[in-house]
Amino acid sequence: MPSQLNKVPADSCEVECTHPEVVERVTPLISQVEGVETIFKALSDATRMKIIYALTQEDELCVCDVAAIIGISTATASHHLRLLRTMGIAKNRKQGKLVYYSVKDHHITDLVKIAIEHHNE
Repeated sequence: MPSQLNKVPADSCEVECTHPEVVERVTPLISQVEGVETIFKALSDATRMKIIYALTQEDELCVCDVAAIIGISTATASHHLRLLRTMGIAKNRKQGKLVYYSVKDHHITDLVKIAIEHHNE
């Protein structure tokens, strides 16, 4: 029976080999992704993704409308919207007794649209 200890997975290099010119060129670029994971962390929750998607459909929505659209309580909607604001994904404004939320910038809207297109392909 062949030994499984020395078997290399088909999706892994069979020998250790680096390409110094590639490593040198790409390594300094890696710092550009620091903090980007926050966006994906925010959008990785199904409720927050639904909220952001709803916000991409209108210029802004009040907390009560978000709750009704998503089918959650206003307290839950408020919690998620506050988190999205804290994470830099959404912004809000108060008008009288209502708080309206919107997507902070078009890059988030573009990202959500691209993700949905990718999922639907």
